[in-house]
Amino acid sequence: MSEIPSSHSLSDSEARVMALCDALFDDTLALTRDLVGQYSVLGQESGALETMRGWFERLGLPVEQVAMDDPELHRHPHYAPAPWSSQGRYNLVSRLNPDSSRPHLVFNGHMDVVPAEPTDMWTQPPWTPWQQDGWLYGRGAGDMKAGIAAMTMAVHAVREAGVAIDFPLTLQTVIEEECTGNGALACVNCGYAGDFVLIPEPFGARIYSGQIGVLRFRIRVNGVPAHVLDTGAGSNAIEYLQAMIPYLKALEEELNAAPREAPYDAIPHPFNLNIGQFEGGNWASSVPAHAILEGRLGFAPEMSPETAMRKLTEAVDRAHAELKGNVDAPSVEFHGFRSEGHLVDLESEGVRLLGDCHRSLTGSDPEHYLSTCTTDLRAFHVAAGVAGTCYGPVAERIHGVDECVDIESIRHVLKTYALFICRWGG
Repeated sequence: MSEIPSSHSLSDSEARVMALCDALFDDTLALTRDLVGQYSVLGQESGALETMRGWFERLGLPVEQVAMDDPELHRHPHYAPAPWSSQGRYNLVSRLNPDSSRPHLVFNGHMDVVPAEPTDMWTQPPWTPWQQDGWLYGRGAGDMKAGIAAMTMAVHAVREAGVAIDFPLTLQTVIEEECTGNGALACVNCGYAGDFVLIPEPFGARIYSGQIGVLRFRIRVNGVPAHVLDTGAGSNAIEYLQAMIPYLKALEEELNAAPREAPYDAIPHPFNLNIGQFEGGNWASSVPAHAILEGRLGFAPEMSPETAMRKLTEAVDRAHAELKGNVDAPSVEFHGFRSEGHLVDLESEGVRLLGDCHRSLTGSDPEHYLSTCTTDLRAFHVAAGVAGTCYGPVAERIHGVDECVDIESIRHVLKTYALFICRWGG
């Protein structure tokens, strides 16, 4: 790559691309709305993927599938086991100049969204996009279908402006970012990791500087069923599992206890436990014979997933030993995320180039954002040693009711990514 420009000014060709971004902004919003209109929860992503296929073809971009049921992917050391089938499931990618030996730029975005139920809490149905006061609403509008639209239309704007893209560039639209990270890993496993990756996660126009480790787990307790005429004859699995939660909270506090290593020592409580699902019993007048808890635990980047798994298992064992209930030892299973944390190399050439593009468009230095979650950067950094960061629109209430994305922030990401493409090509 050429030396990174130091000027905040735009060249004539860059200014032409920026004008095309404005001209194509209505199409960018149309793509966002089309994607939001496809409610792509786990196992139901095909509608959004096929919508994306249609847009790739409409824009003259090549398109191919990357399979999730590839045996080599399932043997990858960073593959996250999951209880659902990967048969017939896939990601979509668009590759330009794949045979070029120049530095390879990757844009990656995830199509899957978290459930929106109960939908009666929403102002409008979550898969019906609507706009109000400069915001676009709907499940996945921010996380992260607006970002996918911006990265796709940025490529289109550069091409339409007549600026050559003569280096390898790959657009990846993947699944399972919200639960395993296996979608992005499938792309990496097929050799599409590239030399630098940009992910438009909805954290705003800030350079993402690091993420924590994340672990998903399931705990099952089997009690002793009985009729409620004599509850003492049984063992209530629901009550037993509820009594175990304080032991999990104690592990959470242990992980957050001082001293913590930099930079997460500056965040008051970075490693969070979430009890996300709780299910048990089968009849209101029977002592419940089973209970299942599923959750997510965050941990420091320097800790391995295996260590986090061991600590959680030990916490469950400790709870069982001290609660002394008439139940068998709980079973602990790990499925989905077992993701390492990592810190972004803020001195990498791609990150510095992104900072320069931000300065050219805003006249100010970009802020940095240290997150307490995980993203698909993990697949590129940990599995392939590829540098990258996140830089995306501004969203509110992601994973919540009435999720929305700031419309003008989509325009900014569109322009920043288009400028980045121009300058990456030198």
